[in-house]
Amino acid sequence: MVKVIIGEKGTGKTAKLIDGVNAAEAASDGSIVFINKGDRHIFDLTHRVRIVDTCEYAISNYDEFYGFVCGILSQNYDIKHIFVDSITKIVNMDMDALTVCLDRLNAISDNAGAEIMVIVSMKETDAPEGVKKYI
Repeated sequence: MVKVIIGEKGTGKTAKLIDGVNAAEAASDGSIVFINKGDRHIFDLTHRVRIVDTCEYAISNYDEFYGFVCGILSQNYDIKHIFVDSITKIVNMDMDALTVCLDRLNAISDNAGAEIMVIVSMKETDAPEGVKKYI
């Protein structure tokens, strides 16, 4: 299942996501992955959360991001949660491609039994229906 946290810059999306990471880590019997562009939240998360800096992997579009997540899920069958801090900063603001990516992530997350939570930085009223359905 994919869930989206949406809002403009400065509305507390990342704080909510980090709270979700820490709550999931405390309650989950599986592995937790936090995907972020950069390492700015390394001290906000427990050492048991796998932090992945996308800057190290030169991800440039949503197809590459989807493949990246598939690779993460395939290397560890114990992953229960993946948290993505601002997918639009990792890739770009192409809303059509984002919608397709979210649909593909939803299918693979259901198949893998993992929950994926994604931040999208934009006004909720500006989001396409394909994104809103995951809010």
